[in-house]
Amino acid sequence: MSKDRTAVVVGGASGIGWASAQALAAEGYRVAIADRNGEGAAARAAELGDPHLAAEVDVVDETSVATLFDSVGPVQVVVSCAGFSTIGLIVDLAVQDFRDVIDVCLNGAFIVAKYAGKHLTEGGSLISMSSLNGRQPAAGMSAYCAAKAGLSMLTQVAALEFAPRGIRVNAIAPGFVHTPLTEGAALIPGVVEEYVENTPLGRAGTPADIAQAVVFLTESPWLTGEVLDLNGGAHMKRYPDLLGHIAKLAQQ
Repeated sequence: MSKDRTAVVVGGASGIGWASAQALAAEGYRVAIADRNGEGAAARAAELGDPHLAAEVDVVDETSVATLFDSVGPVQVVVSCAGFSTIGLIVDLAVQDFRDVIDVCLNGAFIVAKYAGKHLTEGGSLISMSSLNGRQPAAGMSAYCAAKAGLSMLTQVAALEFAPRGIRVNAIAPGFVHTPLTEGAALIPGVVEEYVENTPLGRAGTPADIAQAVVFLTESPWLTGEVLDLNGGAHMKRYPDLLGHIAKLAQQ
């Protein structure tokens, strides 16, 4: 294990973040697992063992993010995975609920990018998690769709700004992946089935699928400003009718 290469995975205690942390550790990186769930991050770092480490971070708190990067020092890879969603028609959704999703998924990603840009060494890599919903609208998901669309453009702006130091900035836009974030949707009868029906490769994704792409992006020295659609081809079809499935469930 080389301590010369360090990766920070924000949102690394579960799901795609945890799979990414494992994949980067396997590639020889010392991984700092940062998460709002500090105990979960510590448990994951302990699972990986020395020299990996953990930190508690709140991506909407600039001081918290700055402290994280100051404590880790120079880094070669940053993976930004923090996010969550809510559901509700625009006319019914509380403004605060909309703001909360934007705050974590877009503002939080900006804050992470800001300090990643200060601490990534020349030739480093910043990878953010966008979403299929950054390009494919879904009724009831205005906040998440808007945030992820914004993150896709933020990725390209950061790629331009960080390029003089050889820092590559990319994003991955997963489709439906079985993670703690999607557990609630997966429990609604018909949602996963409809997603798979509209996925040419015929299955939902796994965190390991996304982690493979994270490693690929860290090893691609001439790739920047890319938002990688990683969804089994689902972006070519349509998104499940979440609200329709919820309505059917309520009628049972």
